[in-house]
Amino acid sequence: MMQRPFRPEDYSLKQTSPHLGGGGVAGDKLTSTYDLVEQMQYLYVRVVKAKDLPAKDITGSLDPYVEVKLGNYKGTTRHFEKKTNPEWNQVFAFSKDRIQASNLDVIVKDKDFVKDDFVGRITFDLSEIPKRVPPDSPLAPQWYRLENKNGDKIKGELMLAVWMGTQADEAFPNAWHSDAATVPSDGLANIRSKVYLTPKLWYVRVNVIEAQDLQPSDKGRFPEVFVKASLGNQALRTRISSIRGINPVWNEDLMFVAAEPFEEHLAISVEDRVGPNKEELLGKTIIPLQSVDRRLDYKPVLSRWYTIEKHVVITEGDKKKELKFSSRIHLRICLDGGYHVLDESTHYSSDFKPTAKQLWKPSIGVLELGILNAQGLLPMKTKDGKGTIDAYCIAKYGQKWIRTRTIIDSFAPKWNEQYTWEVYDPCTVLTIGVFDNCHLQGGEKSAGTRDSKIGKVRIRLSTLETDKVYTHSYPLLVLLPSGVKKMGEVQLAVRFTSSSLLNMMHMYFLPLLPKMHYLFPLSVTQLDNLRHQATQIVSMRLGRAEPPLRKEVVEYMLDVDSHMWSMRKSKANFSRIMGVLSGIIAVGKWFNQICNWRNPLTTVLIHVLFVILVLYPELILPTVFLYLFLIGVWYYRLRPRHPPHMDTRLSHADTAHPDELDEEFDTFPTTRPPDIVRMRYDRLRSVAGRIQTVVGDLATQGERFQSLLSWRDPRATALFVIFCLVAAIVLYVTPFRLVSFLAGIYLLRHPRFRHKMPSVPLNFFRRLPARTDSML
Repeated sequence: MMQRPFRPEDYSLKQTSPHLGGGGVAGDKLTSTYDLVEQMQYLYVRVVKAKDLPAKDITGSLDPYVEVKLGNYKGTTRHFEKKTNPEWNQVFAFSKDRIQASNLDVIVKDKDFVKDDFVGRITFDLSEIPKRVPPDSPLAPQWYRLENKNGDKIKGELMLAVWMGTQADEAFPNAWHSDAATVPSDGLANIRSKVYLTPKLWYVRVNVIEAQDLQPSDKGRFPEVFVKASLGNQALRTRISSIRGINPVWNEDLMFVAAEPFEEHLAISVEDRVGPNKEELLGKTIIPLQSVDRRLDYKPVLSRWYTIEKHVVITEGDKKKELKFSSRIHLRICLDGGYHVLDESTHYSSDFKPTAKQLWKPSIGVLELGILNAQGLLPMKTKDGKGTIDAYCIAKYGQKWIRTRTIIDSFAPKWNEQYTWEVYDPCTVLTIGVFDNCHLQGGEKSAGTRDSKIGKVRIRLSTLETDKVYTHSYPLLVLLPSGVKKMGEVQLAVRFTSSSLLNMMHMYFLPLLPKMHYLFPLSVTQLDNLRHQATQIVSMRLGRAEPPLRKEVVEYMLDVDSHMWSMRKSKANFSRIMGVLSGIIAVGKWFNQICNWRNPLTTVLIHVLFVILVLYPELILPTVFLYLFLIGVWYYRLRPRHPPHMDTRLSHADTAHPDELDEEFDTFPTTRPPDIVRMRYDRLRSVAGRIQTVVGDLATQGERFQSLLSWRDPRATALFVIFCLVAAIVLYVTPFRLVSFLAGIYLLRHPRFRHKMPSVPLNFFRRLPARTDSML
């Protein structure tokens, strides 16, 4: 099959104008329930219970169940053994778009080995079924008398509620859907929409101070003692104590990640290195995390002495005797609630709040997301000899993950589901991923299968104007060993509503992370290790939910492999730096042209300006800030009108060499022979991965400078433009010598007058968006 040529427009964002539920199209401020999605009509049938059902078997018993039939669609409740007054309380939903029939039949049947017996039925005319519009309360179920096949009333009654509604109905998420009729009952849990919460994560700080009265088996040598601490699958160790004796001292911090509820205990063991790769246990203790102090600030918690025990079995003749040696270890352990536990890439973080809820600031607004539909999806698997796809969406923001229902066997699925999050910081990122559900069989039948990724979208909230509805179709791009591939498009509606503009503007001047990150910073290596542990805990906990949010899905959403080496990413980051520097190079070329009198009129004007600034130096800074103000105002009309999206050109995904892609998709460690090359290759990739991160961070800083005036973040640019105007006026009326004197004195101020917390301009700068959001 011939490959279609690369067309940039296929990989770009497209503006759409769907008819949203609030009655308007994109751009309007809509305020009704489910107003960010297209309304979908459903016929709902709630089967509650039955009474006085007639017995059908020879034995005089009845195994009843209910069949809800609408044209070709048929849903059934579970059956009860020998019960004439069963209770089901099940809801069935039939999509109005697919209704072919004019009547709805609700039939009570008796489960039998050979053929199920007909008990009775109730028939509804679809034209007479009432409509229910939330926030109306749910429709009350009623008792209906059963009829036989001739329409005559018979013994037995069925309690039902039948109504027409939309996907905004609270019965919608747990209903049986007619479009999922082919899914067996054990797989139904895997196709329903669900909301998940990330477990509450804590940093556990173990300060190992000293130990006393250790009893090594070899008294004739100086022990080389270290402490090993483990929590779940995390294990850390201190360095070997510099005091070689039975009372060693360390005073070293070990950091772990733990999640509520605390299931694992902290295990502390003191060991003596008696030889290469050979340790002797000198004592061990187990500490439950429930008993550990929680701290919200940097005040030290009380230290405690813990008894560490060592059990030795000695043989005396035929008898075995157990001896117990006890020593002590001095520890200071606390749950650090003043930090934010990073479980996602810092570039795409959706949350910066500290663990302790007492330290949270009030929310500044609400984020609403309407997941409308997808178009042009590609077949991901084969069923009955033809390609098929069962697509669902995951959206993650803060601690709340949402999962839409799975649309069975559709290349253009319509979800039309709406979700809401509280926003605490505008400089955060909403991530939406589309996946193919490979677990429709449920349970053991689908063990070992993995849900395939179809693509991902990231939206930075600070790039959205408040109260505006954004409706766009985003390309779903996946990088494969053969190159970048478009898997389809997903259509979203997004609205960011601010409760107070003043509070939101104030956020730009606050530190990005909680105080503790600046007062007692963690090292880059520590943060990397802790983030890895946090993602492992989150993926394990969400994988144990019902239905599970699977490991491959969670890791893809959290960008777990973003630190891995890639020649393509390195080239892309280098291009980003060149893009930032190109502005400076352009100014240099322009100045060179001035010097060479390429344009005599411009050169004369520059000379006049230069003479004025030499004669009146106090005009230099006002002129610079006024010029920046005018540039910012000029760029306002060129401001971006849509959120960022995955950019194949920026990511160098369209020009990557096959060999580079082979290297990027190679396992770590590499599978390429020979052994020596593998070792060197892995070392090179490890070093290059760090360089790549540094280059990316440099590019990010440069792009933040560009964001000052680009209106990428409209509130930040507005603040900076206003600051430039005020600065221009203040610097105009203030003598230049006074400004220079005050600036110099401020820069040379005594350390006593310096704060550990970052300054307001630095906080503002760190919150500016960079082009990392568009990196694939």
